[in-house]
Amino acid sequence: MLAIVCPGQGSQTPGFLSPWLELPGQRELLASLGEAAGVDLVAHGTESDAETIKDTAVAQPLIVGAGLTTLSALLDGATLPSSTVVAGHSVGEFTAAAAAGVLAPTEAMSLVSVRGRAMAEASAVTPTGMAAVLGGDPDEVLAALERHGLTPANMNGAGQVVAAGTLEQVAALAAHAPAKARVIPLQVAGAFHTHHMAPAVEALAARAAEVSPSDASVTLLSNADGTAVGSGTDALARLVSQVSNPVRWDLCMETLLSLGVTGLVELAPAGTLVGLAKRAMRGVETLALKTPDDLEAARRMISEHGAAASTTPDATPDATPDATPSASDARPSAS
Repeated sequence: MLAIVCPGQGSQTPGFLSPWLELPGQRELLASLGEAAGVDLVAHGTESDAETIKDTAVAQPLIVGAGLTTLSALLDGATLPSSTVVAGHSVGEFTAAAAAGVLAPTEAMSLVSVRGRAMAEASAVTPTGMAAVLGGDPDEVLAALERHGLTPANMNGAGQVVAAGTLEQVAALAAHAPAKARVIPLQVAGAFHTHHMAPAVEALAARAAEVSPSDASVTLLSNADGTAVGSGTDALARLVSQVSNPVRWDLCMETLLSLGVTGLVELAPAGTLVGLAKRAMRGVETLALKTPDDLEAARRMISEHGAAASTTPDATPDATPDATPSASDARPSAS
């Protein structure tokens, strides 16, 4: 069984889309997705510097636009096998929702544009931030977060938790790291996936009310609890509530394993989720789709892993209405 996974904010780097736009039709596709978001994705994916694409209002549409563009290049007019499982980390859930047919690509871009702007505005209200906690005893790590008043905003599995809260709380955690754990402050604008993002939820909910989602055409997993969601209405509601609630990528990976996934392809800007999967999903073939040079291998994986279907009773979509990672794999998706 094949899984297509979609990264979140923090995975982007300057110029990462340049080689993709050399493929026929991809520059035009990315430009049209940018128009839907009101953001010049071609410029940001090829010319903008690291500081510019770190801006939440830019980064989120860029991540989703990149995922949809590279998915288009991968499929080249074909469709995903019906047994495919798709999942996205944080903002990557919008990429996954479009890949699953829940949202039209332009709808996904419009929604994520609202999300990015609203989260940037919410971040400006109170100085907040996030830090990755790598390693340590899981119970001790969570106890340390609670002691400092922090929220485990991303439970990423493979020994990685992302803590979120005020800058003072994040600094206190860094100064008193849990035993055998490293605390790495992240270059993000605010405490995503916490109560600090409540204003952004309201803004996104207002825009989502104008959208008519479709039911998922393939299995779509939710960051809320790792479960499969078949209803388009439910999937859209989860996309909205996810903004102020923790990302349970650890549960998503557990579900992928329980479904019988044997191959996992991460869309661009790829690498972070494959790094987690290599530690938490041992035995599963993984591929980070970083450049067009990876397309041939990714298409082989679709052919080889896309035929197997799940027989796990609890893994069917509901039809009703983001070992210790190494430093090179420790660039967590934050939103």
